[in-house]
Amino acid sequence: MSFSIAVSNSQALSLTLSHLKPSASSSSTCTSPSSSRSPSSPFRIRLQKLPSALSNASSCAPSISGSGSSPTILKRKRPTRLDIPIARFDFDVPPTPPASASVVLNVDAEEIERYGYSVYCKKGRREFMEDRVSAMFDVDGDPKQAIFGVFDGHGGPVAAEFAASNLGKNVVDRLAGIGIYGSEGGVKEAIKEGYLKTDSDFLKEEARGGSCCVTALFREGNLFVSNAGDCRAVISRGGVAEPLTSDHRPSREDEKERIEAQGGYVDTYHGVWRIQGSLAISRGIGDGHMKKWVTAEPETKLVKIQAQDEFLILASDGLWDKVSNQEAVDTIRTFYLGTNGTKLVVACKKLVDLSASRGSGDDISVMVIRLKPYM
Repeated sequence: MSFSIAVSNSQALSLTLSHLKPSASSSSTCTSPSSSRSPSSPFRIRLQKLPSALSNASSCAPSISGSGSSPTILKRKRPTRLDIPIARFDFDVPPTPPASASVVLNVDAEEIERYGYSVYCKKGRREFMEDRVSAMFDVDGDPKQAIFGVFDGHGGPVAAEFAASNLGKNVVDRLAGIGIYGSEGGVKEAIKEGYLKTDSDFLKEEARGGSCCVTALFREGNLFVSNAGDCRAVISRGGVAEPLTSDHRPSREDEKERIEAQGGYVDTYHGVWRIQGSLAISRGIGDGHMKKWVTAEPETKLVKIQAQDEFLILASDGLWDKVSNQEAVDTIRTFYLGTNGTKLVVACKKLVDLSASRGSGDDISVMVIRLKPYM
């Protein structure tokens, strides 16, 4: 067989290989081109006569004799330099949030401490983390206007992910229609429309699962807390815990009546009240197969932030099933009033660990928001 090696600005070097049996007498030293055998290959190399320009005088490479009087050494050319841009990755948190900044947290276990709020999330016994949290700052360029949310998914994380990514934006879009001086009723209606649009858009995706939601909208010194499902909001007023939401579960008398009026039924299964023997919450985003009874319409409460108001806790039921409202406030307040500079995210983690130590196998997400910046 034969093959050719193309050499720049020269004729081709043609090699012919003939198969031979290996010889035990083969030498292991560098050989001249007249050598017929290679110590490591059972092939004979026959080199056709080449121009002198291709002669090689290296001591450990085949030397090719030409018609010229002196050999020419082939020099390897330096390859062209490549300018490769270097990307800079910066994971430092900026001291102030950019306009309309938005954050969606969707990892198994994470903590955040910035912009006046703290978050700690931990995956439970399920295969995937189904909780999500979100935050939007400087809405319409106003540093005192923001919206935060905690979302507890079920049947997978898809609905919670969708709600966390879209609910805040949909509410802000509706608020733009009423102006900055909109009435209390106008703001509540905008929040309601934002929830319902998020639900409607998710149902169009034809995805499975659903999500409970709790959101906190800060606007003109007011706090609008809304929920659909069993995520909860609790405020600390001078150290006293006050729940701002009421869990939406089939065991609630008014929810049970609403469901039955629409042709559904509520019963208990292993001590848990469920709709149609299945779902343990009565409001939320998604759950298309139960949409006749599971509404996404939230309940919203307005709170005028006062000097005694310290912080707001938003959390999924993974916390509230094992930790009381006052217990949660007491735990956070110890760090809130501390003078040693301990971050509130440490307090959030303490609450999560407390719930887990009491047997909670659910996903747990805790968000704490300082209220002073929004007064």
